[in-house]
Amino acid sequence: MTSKASAGKEALPAGIDRILIPAPRIAGRVEELGRQISEDYAGRDLLLIGVLKGSVVFLADLVRRITIPCSIDFISLSSYSGTTSSGVVQLLLDLQKNPEGRDLLLVEDVVDTGLTLSYLFQNLKTRRPKTLEVCAFLDKPSRRKTAVKPKYVGFQIPNEFVVGYGLDFNERYRNLPHVGVYKEPS
Repeated sequence: MTSKASAGKEALPAGIDRILIPAPRIAGRVEELGRQISEDYAGRDLLLIGVLKGSVVFLADLVRRITIPCSIDFISLSSYSGTTSSGVVQLLLDLQKNPEGRDLLLVEDVVDTGLTLSYLFQNLKTRRPKTLEVCAFLDKPSRRKTAVKPKYVGFQIPNEFVVGYGLDFNERYRNLPHVGVYKEPS
């Protein structure tokens, strides 16, 4: 990735128009979420389910801020091609642990249209969890096509295509420490 530098700004990788959420702000919010989840789930059988691949960075930071015993599992779904949601959700990898009777907290990178999350909720409810909630790093309520509402939200953002902190464009930019707005390089 080539860097572009402008007066008074840090160099950004090619394709990143601007930083939307800087790394220090992310760290502070993840700390707050970890504290709240620890309080809310104290004494319960918490299973964090990371929705691959986008949630990996967020989940790794979040779980280190949770102070109560918990387990982690992963699920993988696909509904995107490039920057566009196809509207069709495919299950690529299922859970390894049995969620029946457990308190499930889905850890998502971004809730956009809500179609993927709606599919996942329907799928997991059939497995009879004790509770089922969502912790989303990012929320784009202006794009919602279904009535899903995360219990925990890192940041509410406008309808822009974002990358970094686990989010990607064609498997690139996940490693950025901040969230940036992606624009096709010209």
